[in-house]
Amino acid sequence: MKRALMLSAAVVAALSLAACNKNAGTTADNAANTASDTASNAASGAAAATNKAEDATGAAVGATSANTLGSHDTAAFVSNASQSDMYEVQAAQIAEKRSKNKAIQDFAKMMVKDHAKSTSLLKPAAAAAKQTPADKLDNRRQGFIDHLNSASDADFDKVYVDQQVAAHKEALDLMQGYAKDGSDAGLKGVAANIAPTVQMHLDKIQQIQGTLK
Repeated sequence: MKRALMLSAAVVAALSLAACNKNAGTTADNAANTASDTASNAASGAAAATNKAEDATGAAVGATSANTLGSHDTAAFVSNASQSDMYEVQAAQIAEKRSKNKAIQDFAKMMVKDHAKSTSLLKPAAAAAKQTPADKLDNRRQGFIDHLNSASDADFDKVYVDQQVAAHKEALDLMQGYAKDGSDAGLKGVAANIAPTVQMHLDKIQQIQGTLK
C-alpha cells in the first residue's frame, strides 16, 4: 500500500513537471512569436516611411521638370506626357484589383479609359513632330508603381490617392505649360485639349483624398 502511494505521488510529480515544462515551452514560443511579429511590423513601418519619403521626393522632382524643361522642350514634353499616361494606367489597374473603396475603384476605371484616350491623341501629334513617345517608365515613376505594389492593404488607398494627387498636379503643369510655351503647334493643341481632363481628374482625386483623412 505504501509503495502504491509512493508510485502515485511519483506519477503526479512527473505529470506536474511535464505540464510545467510544456507551459514554459509555450510561453517561450509565444514570446518568440511576439518578438518576431514586433520586428516584422517595425520593418514594414520603416519601409512604408521610406517609400513615402521617396514618393514625396519623386513628386517634387516631377513638378520641377514639368515647370521647366517639360513646359517648352518638345522631346521632354512627349517623353513625360507618354510616361504619365503609362503610369496612370498601370497604377489604376493595381487600384482596381486592390482597393475596396468604390470611389477609388471608379476613379481607377476612369483613369484607364481617359489616359488611353490621351495616349491616342498624343501619338499622331508626336509622330508629326518627329518625336517618339517613351516605351517604358523611368526609374522615378517605376518607383511609384513599386511602392504601390508593396503597400499594405491598410495603407494602399492612401498611398494610391496621395500619388495620384501629386501625379495630376505634375501632369496639369506639364499640359498647361506646353500649351502656353511649347514650340510645336500640333502638340500644343493636344496639350490644351488634355489639360481640362487632367484638371477634372485632379479635382476628383482631391475630393477623395479629403474623405480619407
